Amino acid sequence: QVQLVESGGGLVQTGGSLRLSCATSGTILSFNSMGWYRQAPGKERQLVADITSSGDTGYVSSVKGRFTISRDNAKNTMYLQMNSLKPEDTAVYYCNAVYYGVRFWGQGTQVTVSS
Repeated sequence: QVQLVESGGGLVQTGGSLRLSCATSGTILSFNSMGWYRQAPGKERQLVADITSSGDTGYVSSVKGRFTISRDNAKNTMYLQMNSLKPEDTAVYYCNAVYYGVRFWGQGTQVTVSS
């Protein structure tokens, strides 16, 4: 069983920054991939950014140039640096990991961007 614990969410003004963290119970390099998803009220959960075991990254177009996904292998922690935040970034952000084909989720952390 893989445990994922997110932290770093909060309330920020438009244009501000936040850094989300996802601490894992396993060895981060053993995961096929990891990613950040978000779900706004009344909307489906969407992929925001992901990173493969080889370090390749991908982003949804709406966050490219503003968000950066990274990981610290020694700390078994993944991060999402979010800059130039907009009200439309408001959502619950979830950490995700794929391990031997099984998808695991964290409990989510709320990000609210005020206008």
